[in-house]
Amino acid sequence: MSEKSESYKIISDNRQARYLYEILETFEAGIELRGTEVKSIRAGKVNLRDGFALVRDGEVMLLNVHISPHHTTSQIFNHDPRRTRKLLMHRQEIRKLIGKVEQQGLTLVPLKLYLKRGWVKVDLALVKGKKLHDKREDIKRRQDQRDIQRALKGRD
Repeated sequence: MSEKSESYKIISDNRQARYLYEILETFEAGIELRGTEVKSIRAGKVNLRDGFALVRDGEVMLLNVHISPHHTTSQIFNHDPRRTRKLLMHRQEIRKLIGKVEQQGLTLVPLKLYLKRGWVKVDLALVKGKKLHDKREDIKRRQDQRDIQRALKGRD
């Protein structure tokens, strides 16, 4: 009765999204990829910063995520770096997303791309944009935490 550990290797992280948006809910999704894209992802040649997802015709599409062409592969077999990729999710999750994105005006943003048991997965977040005063508040809170940690470290 040994449990298999759910280990995964983070390839790309979108830290900018955590600063710009308030994260309400996260979802895990697979990505429909071509062969050379998988090689590039394993090499870590991915940029999630400008990426976002849309729900079209009952399917979730990932747009504007840059996966660099593989360097040793012929140009014939390589892919377009910013092509639209289909995300693989359960129908119930997609229905839930359609309601929230269309009615509440929320956005889908990729948070991180990782390998899980050999499969490439993406963490999608349902987000709401932060206002300038919210960003300032977060920066202030983070700075206060650092000051507290320094004070505690100096006391020991």
